[in-house]
Amino acid sequence: MAEVTIRALKKNYGGLQVVHGLDIDIADGEFVVLVGPSGCGKSTLLRMIAGLEEVTSGDIRIGDRRVNNLPPSERDIAMVFQNYALYPHKTVAANMGFALKMRGMDKAEIDTRVNRAAEVLGLTPYLDRYPRALSGGQRQRVAMGRAIVRDPQVFLFDEPLSNLDAKLRVQMRTEIRELHLRLKTTTVYVTHDQIEAMTMADKIVVMQGGRIEQIGAPLELYDRPANIFVASFIGSPSMNMIDGVVQNGAVLAGGATLPLPPGMNVAEGREVIYGVRPENLTVSPTGISGTIAVVEPTGSETHVVIRIAGRELVAVFRDRVTHRPGDAITLAPREAAEVHIFDKSSGARF
Repeated sequence: MAEVTIRALKKNYGGLQVVHGLDIDIADGEFVVLVGPSGCGKSTLLRMIAGLEEVTSGDIRIGDRRVNNLPPSERDIAMVFQNYALYPHKTVAANMGFALKMRGMDKAEIDTRVNRAAEVLGLTPYLDRYPRALSGGQRQRVAMGRAIVRDPQVFLFDEPLSNLDAKLRVQMRTEIRELHLRLKTTTVYVTHDQIEAMTMADKIVVMQGGRIEQIGAPLELYDRPANIFVASFIGSPSMNMIDGVVQNGAVLAGGATLPLPPGMNVAEGREVIYGVRPENLTVSPTGISGTIAVVEPTGSETHVVIRIAGRELVAVFRDRVTHRPGDAITLAPREAAEVHIFDKSSGARF
């Protein structure tokens, strides 16, 4: 295992710069998730770590080696792709051991490694099958097994669950996390799904437009987002954002006077964005008034969409509700300490 260090990393395609001077420290044995919308540069960054994309400038180090100019085969990494990339004419065992065979490894050692990985991944009954006879989840396990047998310093995952159905994605992300806890191998994982990022990562790197918006532990990003983008991207449903202005130690927003977080001092008259997560809104005699547009019961909770002054807010209630579309409703933050205040011009959190 090894740490991964990225310094001032840039990537250009001709005159177009798509990655803008990134600095990231990934500790030995850490599970780091790169997350962001499509086109933010996360897969390009992963491919530069893997050696599949050329670095324009900056440094990538794996352990104590600068790997910028090393081919993928010499970086001691193993990559799991979105499309599995299995050989259809080879058995599961042959797929898992192929890279070791190409290295010239002894057959007995290959069999030992393949059998050990198959046992970890629950693939032992399928070693003689071909990929066409496997489910999507089983194929993904084979791709993971092919990576495990190489015993690399770093695992790289490029949106490995995006081809699976919703139920299987939940199961597989649990399996990948358990696998990491067992193997303790440094892992870099790319996804556009913030739920995957929150549930799997030791540390999340949130990217937008080829830049890093924030790096931190999952709950750190959720509780203390650095800016409006991170606040909107992390969390489902997204944080509610309401234009406001500071007046008399509170915020006038959505036609209501709403509390600032305790101890926060923001200049009088400052234009702000008032952020409150859906689960922190509650029905109140005073607050933001609107009309219910949609009620979405999910079983464990109910999502209520409210139209207020030409915009929509979402509230999440843990208890069963009797509200119906068309009903008037007034909402306020449950806890002022959980409110987020952002500068309207810069988007930064106060």
